[in-house]
Amino acid sequence: MKRHLFIYIAILLSIVGCRTDDYIVYMEDEDTGVKTGPTEVLGLYVLNEGNMGSNKCTLDYLDLSGETAHYLRNIYAERNPGEVKELGDVGNDAKIYGSKLWLVINCSNKVEVLRTKDAVKVGKIDVPNCRYVAFHKGYAYVSSYVGPVNVSQDAPLGEVYKIDTMTMKTVAKVTVGYQPEEMAVIDDKLYVANSGGYRVPDYDRTVSVIDLKTFTEEKKIDVAVNLHRCRADRYGQLWVSSRGDYYEESSHLCWLQRDSNGQMQRMGRLDVMVSDLCIVGDSLYFIGVQSNYKTMKNERMLGIINVVTHEVVTTQLTTAKEAESMIQPYGIIVNPTERDFYLMDAKNYVSSGDLLHFHADGTFDYKVRTGDIPGHAVFLMKPKK
Repeated sequence: MKRHLFIYIAILLSIVGCRTDDYIVYMEDEDTGVKTGPTEVLGLYVLNEGNMGSNKCTLDYLDLSGETAHYLRNIYAERNPGEVKELGDVGNDAKIYGSKLWLVINCSNKVEVLRTKDAVKVGKIDVPNCRYVAFHKGYAYVSSYVGPVNVSQDAPLGEVYKIDTMTMKTVAKVTVGYQPEEMAVIDDKLYVANSGGYRVPDYDRTVSVIDLKTFTEEKKIDVAVNLHRCRADRYGQLWVSSRGDYYEESSHLCWLQRDSNGQMQRMGRLDVMVSDLCIVGDSLYFIGVQSNYKTMKNERMLGIINVVTHEVVTTQLTTAKEAESMIQPYGIIVNPTERDFYLMDAKNYVSSGDLLHFHADGTFDYKVRTGDIPGHAVFLMKPKK
């Protein structure tokens, strides 16, 4: 009997010991109690990055389809119980194309594809050190640093992967600049913001122009150092943010337009810090947070730019005390129909963040707790009739 008891205890301890290697976060459903009202938005997916190396990237969902707004934390784990280590390491982008939700998981070197209606996984594409995704005519384009996470003058040139959205297979690749970030499509051209972040202090400063008909890089446009965000507006303009060099060169925003020959060129610069942005109509909503390593000071901005006049409309998107009390503003997304907006607070980068909702006039509505480092969000809209 004693011998059998010892064996049983040994087996039990071995099972418990194995489970300690996995960090499992179960889904939570929080009823905010806030009435939703009529809206074209069914919900909002929120991708939490998770601190690098922690394998704590998670997916949340704000359900706006009922009488009150419900916030569902960590839905991926519940909907996909067989996935090892859940989503993986560092969520870097989230986009919806058709009926699928595409999640770019940077350090896990993969793009996860889920059904938008229930977040059940339907595919995975391996892309090394992947960063962001853009779509055009049935294809997904994913920017890749190619090399491992390593700051080095020997860091390789980046690439853009072309993926068939039906088969979820890579069909081609093209070489671009160093450490490519966001991309935008205008008239069968893919514009890629190259950062060169691994090659500090020798940052890249170009936007690669890719002809999507031939999938070749036509040229590079000189813009500014350490580029990051890259978005197109409805007038065919390109808005590209520079993170600066964190010492002498400050973060700013550039806009590019076609010249008289139809070639895209840098036309101007606005000296506003931009770490994230969202364009709705003629308004470019932005948040800017930057640490200057020379002065050791942190600065922040929350504002709106008119994309027609290229002027800053305001640097006070909201005066609500809840916005002022955010520790680390990290992301912004604006309802394309109602103009209410959400701000994401990453706080200390190692614990739960917050999602804050504001009405279109900037008044505060409610706040919910998210996963670690909420940084990317995408609206799930009602199907068009």
